Amino acid sequence: MTKIGLLSDTHHFLDPQIFEYFSEVDEIWHAGDFGTIEIAKELEKIAPVIGVYGNIDGKDVRDEYPLHHRFTKEGVDFWMTHIGGHPGRCALPIKKEMETNPPDVFICGHSHILKIVKDPVYDGVLHINPGAAGRHGFQTMRTIVRFAIENGKLHDMEVVNLGGRSE
Repeated sequence: MTKIGLLSDTHHFLDPQIFEYFSEVDEIWHAGDFGTIEIAKELEKIAPVIGVYGNIDGKDVRDEYPLHHRFTKEGVDFWMTHIGGHPGRCALPIKKEMETNPPDVFICGHSHILKIVKDPVYDGVLHINPGAAGRHGFQTMRTIVRFAIENGKLHDMEVVNLGGRSE
């Protein structure tokens, strides 16, 4: 079993609560818009970080993390990118791959809107957007997600509310 802490859109701000909420995870996955590489370095003090760069990330983050990351963990095919679109309507640059070779789980950020739903178009792909963990943006609440992967299945999916944007 692998325990995952998932977040996105930190935008230069790492809430101290994340250290507590992710204290027992095996890996931290960041779906882009770190803000600076220092955010990744702080997260690495908790657990190894797997991530992708987002549209606000500079060279420091882009040198460390790819635009897309497709990988298998515990028998589950994951695809993580920052700008992925919405369930039923993916972003154009990834549409062909979603149509011909959809993952089991598609993870993206960018919208700042928490979503964990089966995609109605792409073979029931589980679409996860952890919302935004940072203070920048229009989201009302800041959120992160925790879950576990074991024997080809995700379980113990939990949304953690970090508080309002100004908290």
